Amino acid sequence: MRYLVTARVREGQSDALRQAIDDRALGRGSVAGGEYLRNMADARQHENGRVQWVEVCYCPTPLEEEREYWNEYFDLEKVQDAHARSRCRDENGTEPWSCSDCDCSARLEARLAARGHSFLESLRQGTDLSPQEKTTVNAEAAERT
Repeated sequence: MRYLVTARVREGQSDALRQAIDDRALGRGSVAGGEYLRNMADARQHENGRVQWVEVCYCPTPLEEEREYWNEYFDLEKVQDAHARSRCRDENGTEPWSCSDCDCSARLEARLAARGHSFLESLRQGTDLSPQEKTTVNAEAAERT
């Protein structure tokens, strides 16, 4: 199943998250492996500080495996189905493990990519900046997209 995740970076965790991404250590030890890094590469940050991404998860409970890794850096505000479960080939049993290569959430991901700005870019540029400087960096990043 694919989920639309909405979260906020925990206070004081931006630098640690950036370092975990840069060191490719984010999610290390999880069966989801590189999915965490892909999620962060695709994540979008909105002006209200929220970060959103679409995540593939095969757990019976949404993000059951991934939650402990995300909770170190994020407050997960909302995890919702990215598309109708009835049409999910993995969920309905017609094609197990199909979510990895499925394009069921392509429209949602395209809409998401057009909103806000790259979370990863703002995370890397915004480290150790004042709130006013972060606003300027975010505005410049939005102009480039």
